[in-house]
Amino acid sequence: MLVRLVYASRARRDLSAHDLQDIVRRSREHNTHEGITGLLCHTDGVFIQVLEGSREAVNVRYKRIVMDERHDQCTLIAYDEIGERRYAGWSMGQVNLHRLNPALLLKYGETQRLDPFRMTGHGLTTLFDELVAAGAIECH
Repeated sequence: MLVRLVYASRARRDLSAHDLQDIVRRSREHNTHEGITGLLCHTDGVFIQVLEGSREAVNVRYKRIVMDERHDQCTLIAYDEIGERRYAGWSMGQVNLHRLNPALLLKYGETQRLDPFRMTGHGLTTLFDELVAAGAIECH
């Protein structure tokens, strides 16, 4: 059975570009091995991540994230059983916020600032779908 999990958290400390690259690199390595796909977004000290895969693999990964000292206020936004993956091509795609049209944020949120704690799971997932369609996802 496949599931999709969306969560948001706050970074406990400021992260450098190198720190973020290391997080993405490690996520890609682990996710490939565990059959997990998804997207990661980091902005203004906030992480937003979509994880897709088997229920067991996604649950184990989310538990590790909750226990990770780099995360604070880890909040489960959505958890759904799914028939197919939306992000099957990416062990961990990374949202390029420089390609984000601020008006798109108003479509799904209260302001032009990305605040996942004030958005629905459906709104975040649909926003990510539009970012994929617009080519605003980086994968290596």
